[in-house]
Amino acid sequence: MRENIVLYGALAANLGIAIAKFVAAGFTGSSSMISEGFHSLVDTGNQVLLLFGQHRAKRPPDDKHPFGYGRELYFWAFVVAILIFALGAGISAYEGWLHIQEPEPLKDPTWNYAVLGVAFLLEGTSWSIALREFARSKGEEGWWQAIRSSKDPATFIVLFEDSAALTGLAIAALGVWASHSFGDSRIDGVASLAIGAVLAAVAVLLAREAKGLLIGEGADDRMVTRVREVVGASEGVTAVNHVRTVHTAPDSVFAAISADFADDLSMGEGEALIERIEQALRAEFSELSSIYVRPEKEADAVPLGAAPAGGEEK
Repeated sequence: MRENIVLYGALAANLGIAIAKFVAAGFTGSSSMISEGFHSLVDTGNQVLLLFGQHRAKRPPDDKHPFGYGRELYFWAFVVAILIFALGAGISAYEGWLHIQEPEPLKDPTWNYAVLGVAFLLEGTSWSIALREFARSKGEEGWWQAIRSSKDPATFIVLFEDSAALTGLAIAALGVWASHSFGDSRIDGVASLAIGAVLAAVAVLLAREAKGLLIGEGADDRMVTRVREVVGASEGVTAVNHVRTVHTAPDSVFAAISADFADDLSMGEGEALIERIEQALRAEFSELSSIYVRPEKEADAVPLGAAPAGGEEK
């Protein structure tokens, strides 16, 4: 349940906010409030998709997918990014342009301010939950580095969505105030365009991160280095050629290791050595779900501690 607290919190907040925004937009005709309503509605759907993706990703391996379905979460994360761009940013831009071309008469903004205030409280609560959970998981890494290296898109997607939502609410409030202060309802349309631009920027950023996960990202350098050290320190291993890893799910890693075994090892001793290596690695890294160790000839080995000629190993 804890792993989904961010998604459930965001889902509840966005659903309530979307309803309130559409009610306010119906009373006031505000373009930026309509944009914000669609923004919250899209965010609500996004949380549903991410929860669905998490559920599908937990299916056990089978003959067609021997490494499991963990990457399906990455697919739905990419779909979320597309929806933010196509629906959130697209509708906001359309509403803004429409209200600039055909401005509506100004109405009492009280509803807008009331809903924006409630939305700030709800979005702020959801944002603080996402921020706290992400801070807990990132360790000592910097914020941006943690986002780039994160293999679980659910938390940082909600964090980005809520950050965009708070920015959009500030823009909407400024647009409503400026429209009434200057007596020009077209300013509200400009605010809607600005909200669309914010959503488009967030969508592009999320799509880039989701694409990397879909293609297949390796484990972090700390794990790769430590795996190399553990294998290299095993009795009977004279050199490590390469350590290549790929995430098959946020908490699941496949590792392929090429190592040189001592020439005097028998086949049975080699099999026992591989088993000891696998046990040692799994004892240190529970996320290593699949480990493949390939013995190599001594002539093909790379000295311990050296990187392969192909560049940085993953």
